[in-house]
Amino acid sequence: MPETDDPLPPLRDIIRDHDLRASKVLGQNFILDLNLTRRIARTATQAGATPLHKVIEIGPGPGGLTRGLLMEGAEHVTVIEADERFRPALEDIATTYPDRLSVVMGDALKINPSEILEGNYKIVANLPYNIATPLLIKWLSQSPIGWDSLTLMFQKEVAQRICAQPGEDNYGRLAVLSNWLAETRIEFDVPADVFVPPPKVTSAIVSLIPREHPLAEADLPTLEKVTAAAFGQRRKMLRASLKQITNEAETILIACNIDPTRRAETLTIEEFCTLARALKEYI
Repeated sequence: MPETDDPLPPLRDIIRDHDLRASKVLGQNFILDLNLTRRIARTATQAGATPLHKVIEIGPGPGGLTRGLLMEGAEHVTVIEADERFRPALEDIATTYPDRLSVVMGDALKINPSEILEGNYKIVANLPYNIATPLLIKWLSQSPIGWDSLTLMFQKEVAQRICAQPGEDNYGRLAVLSNWLAETRIEFDVPADVFVPPPKVTSAIVSLIPREHPLAEADLPTLEKVTAAAFGQRRKMLRASLKQITNEAETILIACNIDPTRRAETLTIEEFCTLARALKEYI
């Protein structure tokens, strides 16, 4: 059940008492507004098939989102934090919420969440911007996918790229890979002034729910390479952009019932999967 009161000191006091500062190198920005972190937690509760049961949080920093998750009734939260400076503040939260918080110190890019928790867990995070996209690709690449939902904060531009549909300006490789494996949605925007220090861009919360089956059959590494080639030269027709994969590009496109003069942003995800199957032997 959600908590009505937070027994811990205000986040500003914790940051001051532990002499914590956001690292620009690590892409850190703190959210101090517990009303906002609780809203993010409630959004995660509504995403996916399971309640806010087991949660993995990446990059908790001083623990603003961690506290929001616990206050909104998360049974158990496991945080993965690479910066040792935040350990004492996180351990204070663990003491306040006995048996409901585990602190794992390490690099989230090197840790497989499924090695920490078994299936039906949620991943919730205010991701450091410099590792946000690699982490998303890593989690999408899990086989089988162990998470029930992702509720993640990105720069708004990245959020739009994740959720874009064919024909839209932001539609590209990230949208194809994300929507091939998951249902995606931008939940709400987060203005820069809620962060310390404030970034120069607006952020957005994105939810991703894994599909029971991918939209179409394809091999992920091949699909990544095909979309990288197609969108790497997105102003070119496909018959030209795919030549870096094979000189038979035009013939293969025709065989796949795809007009060779089309451009990458016009193809559906299913058409990219058809291309990936046809081009696999050339990659």
